Amino acid sequence: MDPRAEADAAAVLGADPAALTALLADLTSPVNEARSRAEQQFHALRGSHPDALALSLAHLLLSPAHPSAPIAAVLLRRLIAPSSQAFVYPALSPATQSSLRALLLSAASAPALPRSVSRKLSDAVAELASYLLPANAWPDLLSFLYKSIDSQSSPPGLQESALNILARLASHLAAVFPNLHGLLLAALSHPSSADVRVAGLNAAISLIQSLPSAGARDQFQDLLPAMMRALAESLNCGNEGSAQEALEMMIELAGAEPRFLRRQLPDVVASMLQIAEAPGLEDGTRHLAVEFVVTLAEARERAPGMMRKLPRYVGRLFAVLMTMLLDVQDEPAWHAAVPEEEDAGETGSYVFAQECLDRLAIAVGGNTILPVAAELLPSFFSSEDWKRRHAALVTIAQIAEGSAKVMIKNLEQVVGMVLNSFQDPHPRVRWAAINAVGQLSTDLGPELQNQLHHVVLPALASAMDDVQNPRVQAHAASAILNFSENCRPDILTPYLDGIVGKLLLLLQTGNQMVQEAALTALASAADSSQEHFQKYYDAVMPYLKAILMNATDKSNRMLRAKSMECISLVGMAVGKQKFKDDAKQVMEVLMTLQGSQMEADDPITSYMLQAWARLCKCLGQDFLPYMSVVMPPLLQSAQLKPDVSVTSAGPEDEIGESDDEGVETITLGDKRIGIRTSLLEEKATACNMLCCYADELKEGFFPWIDQVTTTLAPLLKFYFHEEVRKAAISAMPELLRSAKLAIEKGQAQGRDKSYLKQLSDYIVPALVEVMHKEPEPQICASILESLNESIQVGDCIGTLAKTFKTYFLPFFDELSMYLTPMLGKDRTSEERRIAICIFDDVAEHCREAAIRYYDAYLPSLLEACTSENPDVRQAAVYGIGICAEFGGSAFRPHTGEALSRLYNVIKHPNALDLDNAMAYDNAVSALGKICQFHRDSIDASQVIPAWLSCLPLKNDLIEAKLVHEQLCAMLEKSERELLGHNNQYLPKIVSVFAEILCAGKDLATEQTSSKMVNLLRQLQTTLPPSVLASTWSSLQPQQQLALQSVLSS
Repeated sequence: MDPRAEADAAAVLGADPAALTALLADLTSPVNEARSRAEQQFHALRGSHPDALALSLAHLLLSPAHPSAPIAAVLLRRLIAPSSQAFVYPALSPATQSSLRALLLSAASAPALPRSVSRKLSDAVAELASYLLPANAWPDLLSFLYKSIDSQSSPPGLQESALNILARLASHLAAVFPNLHGLLLAALSHPSSADVRVAGLNAAISLIQSLPSAGARDQFQDLLPAMMRALAESLNCGNEGSAQEALEMMIELAGAEPRFLRRQLPDVVASMLQIAEAPGLEDGTRHLAVEFVVTLAEARERAPGMMRKLPRYVGRLFAVLMTMLLDVQDEPAWHAAVPEEEDAGETGSYVFAQECLDRLAIAVGGNTILPVAAELLPSFFSSEDWKRRHAALVTIAQIAEGSAKVMIKNLEQVVGMVLNSFQDPHPRVRWAAINAVGQLSTDLGPELQNQLHHVVLPALASAMDDVQNPRVQAHAASAILNFSENCRPDILTPYLDGIVGKLLLLLQTGNQMVQEAALTALASAADSSQEHFQKYYDAVMPYLKAILMNATDKSNRMLRAKSMECISLVGMAVGKQKFKDDAKQVMEVLMTLQGSQMEADDPITSYMLQAWARLCKCLGQDFLPYMSVVMPPLLQSAQLKPDVSVTSAGPEDEIGESDDEGVETITLGDKRIGIRTSLLEEKATACNMLCCYADELKEGFFPWIDQVTTTLAPLLKFYFHEEVRKAAISAMPELLRSAKLAIEKGQAQGRDKSYLKQLSDYIVPALVEVMHKEPEPQICASILESLNESIQVGDCIGTLAKTFKTYFLPFFDELSMYLTPMLGKDRTSEERRIAICIFDDVAEHCREAAIRYYDAYLPSLLEACTSENPDVRQAAVYGIGICAEFGGSAFRPHTGEALSRLYNVIKHPNALDLDNAMAYDNAVSALGKICQFHRDSIDASQVIPAWLSCLPLKNDLIEAKLVHEQLCAMLEKSERELLGHNNQYLPKIVSVFAEILCAGKDLATEQTSSKMVNLLRQLQTTLPPSVLASTWSSLQPQQQLALQSVLSS
């Protein structure tokens, strides 16, 4: 350290605290330069004089009234907290460590410690204790805590601090602290201090949560009445701040250990509802009481059905929430329909009640919530007060998701109630009715669309005529979007004349909210009706282009962005032929915009990225000339560095909150991290678009593969944003596919197959590496799927299988750590399907070498044959076929169960429904492989005719060709089990051949078809005329004609 720095350190850490006080003041200075200089000096002192710095801060705490004491406590905590990056305690000398522990307990014992210091000091003591207690290295702390809590003479402030430390250390102290039950009961019943009672509540809840078993927790059951009393007493003496702290702790208990409350549940819930119903209490207090009851209702997994046993309380809670919905004001800004005033008149209670109704309905389900709603809604609907009618409609919208199954059974009644309010005299009620229709269209679709389109769509079209209330018009247009998303084109098309006409009128109003809603609705109508929208194209497109070209004002940025979205969706709907002339004009506008300087928060940037991608989807290879314009800014957006600011968490700012709405902040240890979300959204959109271009342009994307791969591969580890990782994962096989096609079609700029190998050697290990680090199970599933596709596209499985001993199977062993848990019944269908598909590929390509995995995977495949999900069933039966083909003796013990499972799939009453047909064909194929490779393990005279009865296959055309070739091969050998006694199955075989040959090239290869014709000719010459005649007569007339034609040609 240079002499000047040494002198500065000596001054700050000397006997006179003035220099240290000045440094601490600068650390919280609003002036960046002063704060930055102070931080540098503090870090330097921590590195060069940790002992003196820690002791100086601790000495300041002995004067708790000193203005620098609060920040001294925060900074000392960082030095002695094991979770902090500034942790120096182990490096301190033993003498300093001992002094520091003594100083902390001495400071904590100080009488009349200010709250601003005591909380921070308690945190510091608890942090250091969490490091020392496992080694029993701070025995003085236990006696200090016990005396402070137990002694009648302890001042309330000291008791509170000691209880707060105990709460933080519950997991360390639960087993060693004497008389915990008695101490907590006394604290909860403290005669004079609400703060001590709340601290006792905090300690009790922490202790209960730290205990390892229900039995251990039950020993503290009798504390519950005292815990509820502590809460009530805080409210009774008007100390709502303490009461809110207590409620927050009770909510934590309800979420973590709901069963602890079960014995006294009615009393606890009744007390909470009493608080929620009390009109004289602050909104914040009432909200927390509601939150407690809703949290209990949501604790289904930990305490199934507990709240359903209290239907009366669900009714009371529901009434409280509906009353909170009345807290809405009829503000002029709402009627003006200004986009910036989207939520005009909505209060905190109104928004909170909406959210809770949604959560409550999801938690308790429609059978519990709808009877309660049915009791309350009629009086609200019939009220003279518009707010009550409004609340009824908002309630229906909010509970629809959780009650969907039951509501669908009463669709007409529910929707009828809502549609009656379309004529309400108050515009806010009409708006709420439209809002409810939109929400019901989402939550009860497609049943609502299928059954009630004839009443809902005309009602929405009529609501668009409400010219006096632009917000109602706008919302009616928005509801068209909700309705369209779950609607088949044939349902929507008959209404399009009226809807499109009204939306075009709305586009011509002067109100921006109405115009934006109309654009979104038109885009959705086009997207849902697809080619049926061609009829309206010539009327709609001029309006859309006019907005795109003329809405250049800053205030119209969103309007212009929505016009881009609408134009690109309309283009995709009507197709290239109809759209191509306008497309050129639109793309010229977009290119001009792309080259202009846009502000960072301009929504057009993100909308334009998506519009380009849709235009590419619409125009296909014709889009290639524009790629040189599109790609540079797209890559720039994908390469955006996250705008992350890391600052020290300030003394009063343990949970960082930012005033900037575009920034999310989190506090990790002693650092506050702020992330600008708008940049992340733009980055995610750009990454998705890159994936989309690779998918759409195939070999045409080749010139950008290297740049995009090096941009996206590092983003597989971009942990700031899930969507960025998902896009990067999805893009990997698409990039390989583009490269492969370009090489095959001679468009790879001179590159050959070695380039594909080089690319897959880069991509596959990158995907394997991120498997280890990915925190989200669903994204792990996506990585596996992407990996599987990448291996197949890169033709790695075949190559790797040949050298499996050195490379591939060890790699699969590694993957199996992630795959086998995904086979569990508790996983989603998609996760199970992916895991089974990857095993199927390994079994298929590695053949005998993969037999070692059969024990781990085959039982899951057999079990998955009964899955309700047809894609899982298909993957499972396909895998059984592969194992039957290549498994040899390893498969034999499973033959009986495999037959039984396959029969179940084949004989299911709905086996040939469209959803199940692929699984059916694969099950029949697997049955054929068992017949072919394991005939000695089965009763062939039963199984082969059963297999034959399922032919021909018509859905999975790949399996169909293989199975029909197998049938030919068996007939060529004149297998007796196939022909049956006295050729009894021959008519069936000829009938199958006839169907296959009638279908042209779909069901058999040319080679197989030619074999079939030869076999039929042989039968003509070798069979006795009587057998031939009876076989022929069993065919349908059109089959006879087809065969005659084939055999005579």
